[in-house]
Parts: sequence; structure tokens; C-alpha cells
Amino acid sequence: MPELLSFDSVEHLFEDFQHTAWRLETRRGYASDRQSEEYRRFLRGEDATRDLSDPWYASRRKQTAQGKRFERVRLVDTPPTKGQLYLLHSAQFNIAAGEDIRNMYRSHARRLGLPDFDFWLFDSRILIKFHFDDDDHILGVELIEEPKQVVRACQARDAAWHHAIRNEEFKARVFSPG
Repeated sequence: MPELLSFDSVEHLFEDFQHTAWRLETRRGYASDRQSEEYRRFLRGEDATRDLSDPWYASRRKQTAQGKRFERVRLVDTPPTKGQLYLLHSAQFNIAAGEDIRNMYRSHARRLGLPDFDFWLFDSRILIKFHFDDDDHILGVELIEEPKQVVRACQARDAAWHHAIRNEEFKARVFSPG
């Protein structure tokens, strides 16, 4: 098992990067989401909005106004899990803060040979690989700067980004009748 760091120990990368922070999300759900009141409201069909004045969103708006990019591709099963439906819903808040979020069916990701793990890629040179337990709790992250692994992550990013569908269009497909 590689040395795992706490996510808090790498959070500075979200401020320090120069150009692009890119994420691949492969999980069928996240424990952190399931533990939130917003998630429970979503499951009950109630209003599940977020406070866009929150410092995290404010920071993203400030950075994207400076020309930095936050991008994500999320893998979605057929049919989507409750956790994935929640992410399709909650993406609107990240998008309002300046992120570009796209989605892809897991079957398509497999055909493309995309990794089956979550990661953040900063400026195409620093890779943060997530490790989860079986209940979707983050165990820690690996900080990887080894060029071969970073290049593989860049290749995965390029393939995923090329084939992924913008969130609103994907969401419309998922929720359209028939």
C-alpha cells in the first residue's frame, strides 16, 4: 500500500495551481454525500440547494475569473445509482461557481480504458489519487509527481474530456422519458 496523505494536506493545491485542476470521478457514490442533510433532502424530493456564498464556491469563482479552469468528468452507471443522480443534481452548484462538469457512461469509459480510480490532476504535472474503503469513505490520497503516472493521467483526461457530455445535456438524457 502506498503512503497515504490526508486530503487536508493537499488542499493547498486547489489554490496553488496555475492553469487547470481536472478531476475524474469513478465512484458510484460517496460517503461524504450520503452523510449530508442536502443528500437526504434530495432523496426525499425536497429542495436541495447550496449556499453559493460558501468560501469554497467563492474561491472557485475568483479563480475562474482569473482564467483558471476547474473541470470534471463523472462516470455514470446504467441505470444511475442514487449517488450519481445526486451528483447530476448538485453539479449545477459547481457549474455556477465556474466549473465545467461533464459525464460519461461507465461502459463507454471501460471501452476507452479509463482508470477505475478517482483522481485530481493539477496543471498536468501533479496527480492526487484517491483511496476509498468499501463504504466509499476516503482513506487518504497519494501525491504523485512521477512522470509516467502523470502522463497516463493526462492521457485519461484527454480521452475522457473528448468523449464526455456536458452535464445539462447528459442530465436531460438521463431524465428524458423513453
